[in-house]
Amino acid sequence: MKIAKNSGALLSYDPNLRLPLWPSAEEARKGILSIWNEADIIKVSDDEVQFLTSGEDPDNEDVVRQYLWHPGLKLLLITMGQAGCKYYTKTFHGQVPGFKVSAIDATGAGDAFVGGMLSQLVGDTTLYQDEERLREALRFANACGALTTTERGAIPALPDKDTVLRLINVCEKQMPKVPSWQNISQWRVPSRQPSRELLTDYDDA
Repeated sequence: MKIAKNSGALLSYDPNLRLPLWPSAEEARKGILSIWNEADIIKVSDDEVQFLTSGEDPDNEDVVRQYLWHPGLKLLLITMGQAGCKYYTKTFHGQVPGFKVSAIDATGAGDAFVGGMLSQLVGDTTLYQDEERLREALRFANACGALTTTERGAIPALPDKDTVLRLINVCEKQMPKVPSWQNISQWRVPSRQPSRELLTDYDDA
């Protein structure tokens, strides 16, 4: 982390709390926070906010700023499942709504969200300074996370960029009626053929 930092890299941190891997909850909290102040970008879930703040309200901005913000932080993201995500920077904060899908397995959704966000950041390393560009990137990340929940398994369910953009485009065209995507397989590009048993029609939500 120090070498990367000294080389000018942005450091992204996703604690990905798994309590069974730690000797105790207190050790987990201590370990996660031990490198907290090194990160430029941090992503946590609303449940992880409660854990790290010992039960405080994750929807309370004052709680987030007091317990989770540090002076060197550039972007703090809090995921909230289908409700989308919240974002905090030094100068602004807000929320980006999620996508309504028929979830099968939430495994890997957080990883997909982070991957989607970082894929946008790589092409525009200062997007966190502009709220409009940041919101667009987070909408992409939300779509990545949502699509991943529509198939089983962390890796097989990860969507490609074309599939993510199709979801975003379909939702934009049909607002305020948003399609409930039953399964990512039927929305993948033609080169990635879905298995017959996974094909289902979507219903308007």
